[in-house]
Amino acid sequence: MGTGDPNGMGMAHALASSMGGIKTAGDLVARMQLRKMRLNEAKQYVAEKLGVSVLDLSDSTVMRTVREELDIGVVTAVPGLAKGLEAKARIADLLDIHINSVERLKAKTGLGAGAPA
Repeated sequence: MGTGDPNGMGMAHALASSMGGIKTAGDLVARMQLRKMRLNEAKQYVAEKLGVSVLDLSDSTVMRTVREELDIGVVTAVPGLAKGLEAKARIADLLDIHINSVERLKAKTGLGAGAPA
C-alpha cells in the first residue's frame, strides 16, 4: 500500500470502516445492535434473515445484489427500487423490528399495523 498503489487508500478505508453501512449490511447490523444484541449475535441474525453468510455481510458486491433482490435500498438509487421510507419499511418487515418512522407513516396513512382501529 505504498505511494505507487492505486488501490492503497481505498483498501485502507474499507478496512477501517468495517461493515460499510448501506453499501453492505452495516446499517442492518447496527439496527439490531440498537435492540441490545451483541455484535456477533446481530451479524448472525441479519445473515440468517438475508440468507447469506456472516462473511457476505461485509462484501459490497454480494450485498448490492442481495439489497436489490430484497428491495431494501442501495447507496445509488435504482429506478423502480425502494428508497427512503419504503426501503425502511421493507427492512422493518425483513428483520421483524419496529421502526418509529415506519409505524408513524402507517398510522398517518391508515396502512398496516400502525393504523388506529
